[in-house]
Amino acid sequence: MSATQPTELKTICVFCGSRPGTHPAYIADAKALGALMVAEGIGLVYGGGNMGLMGTVARAVHEAGGKVLGFMPRALTGVEGMAAIGEITVVNDMHTRKRLMAAHSSAFIALPGGYGTFEELFEVITWLQLGIHGKPVGVVNTNGYYDPLVAMISGAVREGFVGERARGLVVVGDTVGEVLKALRGTLFGGRRVLRVWWEMTDLFVGDAEFKIPEGATYPLDWTVPDAEHKEDLI
Repeated sequence: MSATQPTELKTICVFCGSRPGTHPAYIADAKALGALMVAEGIGLVYGGGNMGLMGTVARAVHEAGGKVLGFMPRALTGVEGMAAIGEITVVNDMHTRKRLMAAHSSAFIALPGGYGTFEELFEVITWLQLGIHGKPVGVVNTNGYYDPLVAMISGAVREGFVGERARGLVVVGDTVGEVLKALRGTLFGGRRVLRVWWEMTDLFVGDAEFKIPEGATYPLDWTVPDAEHKEDLI
């Protein structure tokens, strides 16, 4: 990602609950996010369900004429609802679902949700920290729902488990408009992506290549051309 070129948002992967929540603001923000995405020509990538906030944001995009791309694990077709909204692909497992959602997205936004939303959100933050992708991550803090999460991250920084620079890997805003605007302007200070492919023995750091020798002891020594960015990973 260039340090002088803001993020181009063609599609956003939205993580959110398959329940509506107890406060009407949750549904309102899901509808608002869908409407704003369509108004700005941004397609939706999501988990494929039709219930709760997940179904609300998908319907908001689809009914306004926007593109909706969903990925649903086969085992959840009877759980999260299968009245298809947009283009739905049924996949074999959760890992495939998350990999394809990430691959088809320009950025990630989390609305309020439960365990699944938390897991998906922290996974893409971790992938960003490790350099597996260079896509911005945002959180819509509807009704103060994510205040405890923000406090937890601050505590992890304070206690030395998350680096100060890594605190900025996630954008938090009180409104969908605020978060979307922030994601467009996210540059990560010229942060470079390590383009790591776990299935292969080749790792690429920037434009430089190095190979993991057979029988190497892990963790590998970070004697790589882009070592100045090593601190971003811790």
